[in-house]
Amino acid sequence: MLTCTVDTTGAILLRKRKLSDTSLIVSWCTEAFGCIQTVAKGARRPKSPFAGKLDLFFEAEISIVRSRKSDLHTLTEVVLKNPFSGIRSNYLRTQTAAYFVELIEICTERDHREPELFMLLRRAFGYLDANDPTARAVAHFETELARITGVHDMKRLKADPAFALGNLFGRLPLSRTPLLKTLATEAKDSSK
Repeated sequence: MLTCTVDTTGAILLRKRKLSDTSLIVSWCTEAFGCIQTVAKGARRPKSPFAGKLDLFFEAEISIVRSRKSDLHTLTEVVLKNPFSGIRSNYLRTQTAAYFVELIEICTERDHREPELFMLLRRAFGYLDANDPTARAVAHFETELARITGVHDMKRLKADPAFALGNLFGRLPLSRTPLLKTLATEAKDSSK
């Protein structure tokens, strides 16, 4: 008889998509396991135990049964910790959070433990929860991500951290350019 061990960790919901009429595939940035994908069986049913707990950018404590055959694990429980509702209060905050998620997805391997990455995303979402984004905040996130992934050292390299990330991982999210243009326009408008 096989026994399944349930692992629990802090996590931030990055992405979700339909798997079947009743289930979802949910991507997480976790404290203990890195970026992972889970199956939330029955999550699309009206009386699901996951109802109201699986939305973009939510921070939660999740319990999973790790798969031995694939990188798609089974989500068994979600305890909501912080919905970061301020992120959804305006489009620019949401756009910036989405860019951070895209950047993390490009720069990390699935199931590779990196607790510093989780802490960076939690701090960034905490900032966006309470503040409108700025180009400086985006640059800070990119710099920290480049440092965590080991591609940029400000003391030795004077190059742009975003360039270093894009160079190593082959690309940057396409949403970066329109986001930076919008932030520059917002900054110009607020200084008038």
